[in-house]
Amino acid sequence: MLFLNQFVINFTGLKEGEHSFEFELNNKFFEHFDYNDFNSCRITAIVKVNKKSNLLEFSFNSKGILNINCHVSNEPFDYSIDNKMKLVVKFSSELINDNEDLLVLPLGSSQLNAAQHLFEMIILSLPIKIIHPGVEDGSLESKTLKKLKEIESSVKEQNLKNDPRWDKLKDLI
Repeated sequence: MLFLNQFVINFTGLKEGEHSFEFELNNKFFEHFDYNDFNSCRITAIVKVNKKSNLLEFSFNSKGILNINCHVSNEPFDYSIDNKMKLVVKFSSELINDNEDLLVLPLGSSQLNAAQHLFEMIILSLPIKIIHPGVEDGSLESKTLKKLKEIESSVKEQNLKNDPRWDKLKDLI
């Protein structure tokens, strides 16, 4: 957990106005959250804090390259990301967690660890199915894709053949 201490933003000593913090994220960052789906990553995250008298406005921006395997062909490729997220931090004796864009901290809090917010912003922005651009445009050649095309064509051939057991049921219509 000591590694994640570098993502702590101490806001008590900040003057009112906007302040900027920059973080470099790599595989070691994601390993602390037990997330090992990336082959490698180079992400620059900028957190801007706008301190006001009664609240804090956080603006998270991340930009970089993830080397990840395609979910169809399992071929590694570079996937670029560019994410933004806003978070408002208020202080109260009552802890309210009903809004994802609003974080309520206990009165007297002096710092916020931005690591969890950065992790969630990046991971939740990824599509469910990551597809290599070569698969989408048909330019990628791999053994896996050839085998998938063979299976797809054999399934289509089987679907075209009529099963005589179903012919009697068609007469009922």
